[in-house]
Amino acid sequence: MTEPPEEPPASEQSDPGARTGSPGGTDGRNPGPASALAAKAAGIVPRSVNARAALAGVVVSVMLILAIVLGSRLLHNFDSALLPYAVATVFLAFGVAYRYTVWISAPGARRLLTRGWGSLFSAENFRRAPTALPKMIATYLGFQKFLGARSHARWAAHQLIFWGCILASLITFPLTWGWFTFTSGSGSGPGYEMRIWGFKILGFDSLNILGWLMFHGLDIAAVMVIPGAAYFLWRRMKDRGAITGQRFAYDMVPLLALIVISVTGLLLTFSSLFLHGGGYQFLAILHMVSVVFTLIYIPFGKFFHIVQRPAAVGMQLFKYTGRQDDQVFACRRCEEPIDTGPYVENLRGTMRDLDLGFDAWAEYCPRCKRVLRGSAYLSQVKKGFK
Repeated sequence: MTEPPEEPPASEQSDPGARTGSPGGTDGRNPGPASALAAKAAGIVPRSVNARAALAGVVVSVMLILAIVLGSRLLHNFDSALLPYAVATVFLAFGVAYRYTVWISAPGARRLLTRGWGSLFSAENFRRAPTALPKMIATYLGFQKFLGARSHARWAAHQLIFWGCILASLITFPLTWGWFTFTSGSGSGPGYEMRIWGFKILGFDSLNILGWLMFHGLDIAAVMVIPGAAYFLWRRMKDRGAITGQRFAYDMVPLLALIVISVTGLLLTFSSLFLHGGGYQFLAILHMVSVVFTLIYIPFGKFFHIVQRPAAVGMQLFKYTGRQDDQVFACRRCEEPIDTGPYVENLRGTMRDLDLGFDAWAEYCPRCKRVLRGSAYLSQVKKGFK
């Protein structure tokens, strides 16, 4: 077993507060390296990053506007009643591009993006393990099996929200942009045609099961989302662990928004079927406001992890290929396996980019880190005391 790096004398050791993000040295007056790095970042980097992020947002928004115009056949199939939703999706595109550009400007996220997407599109990885990527997309991204290890109830609730939102997005966005149209040859049904970009895809009878599913897809999505969001809302009001670290705007607002969207959407159907349209206009405005708010909120709230998740799948593939090559890295102290060698080296590189100054400790397992930290505390801080 190799011994850990020799501890420097107490007089040469840097203040721990500088490494953990405290204001400065032992007396709080002399800023440490982390503070200097933060000051540099706050003074120079954000301006250039914000400029690049804003440019990326504008480019993506313009591309979406062009896609809406062309996909709706020069707005011939565009429904003006859905204009607020379309405008909200343009803001959504700008926000996602802006936030993503800012996110990958950080060293850790940039390495995650490089390694993750590099593994996803690696021809070498596909040649060695052609089934690995489809399996990981299905298990990690689609069915999120890692959540099942924490709680089966949380996994089920998350699946309901995930697939409900996927279904709603696949229906809402193309309809909003004028890409999907439903036309009736007789003007009042029951025979309808579904067209995509003006081309007929299929015809169906609105009175059979296929027609019912086509016209009530958003209702099905709402029925899936409500119990899932309600479970997480209940958990955040009852579970002590969730209550301790939750923030209202970050954790509660997304769940409330999903419930409001789903409930108002179901009430619109209820009004048209059973109330002869009573209260429909008010419900339509309430539903529109909730949807627009949520779309604009997505890039800057908890829902942004939806955009980040594909890169995480790539990182899982990166670790998987390392294990296949037997590149398992053992702890320097106890020789227990930590992770794959490329993953540990990638972590060390990120820590060096952040100028943390202790990247060598990534080569120790969590237990040995605690032991070494306790030994250093006893030898340096409590030296001479019994």
